[in-house]
Amino acid sequence: MSTLIKPNHIGRKISRISELRDMKQEALVQALGTNQQAISAIENSETIDEQKLAEVAKALGVTVEAIKSFSEENMISYFNSFQDNSINNGNFANNHCTFNPLDKLIETFQEKEKLYERLLQAEKDKIEYLEKLLNK
Repeated sequence: MSTLIKPNHIGRKISRISELRDMKQEALVQALGTNQQAISAIENSETIDEQKLAEVAKALGVTVEAIKSFSEENMISYFNSFQDNSINNGNFANNHCTFNPLDKLIETFQEKEKLYERLLQAEKDKIEYLEKLLNK
């Protein structure tokens, strides 16, 4: 008995594609106008008729061929083919931080402290003024 997963298990491919697209079974249920058991049956089926496969592909936002040819190895090589060229492209050339965030945080706390000191001084001045009025 082999423990390998059959590469052409359409249901598993559908399940994996919906997982990668962050689409829950409930969303497929609504898109296909069916119930949870039917979706589970589709995901557990090795083969699906072409019409149903076309409906599922449309609901997932992919082509029938994408489902049929889906494999984890292809996905890994697909995502590994991306390169981050943002440093070399246009407006993203100067995206390096020119200040220390901790320095900015300390500066903010110091400004806050100065504001509290001014507020406290204003309250003291107000109390002093009111005491002068009461003593007259």
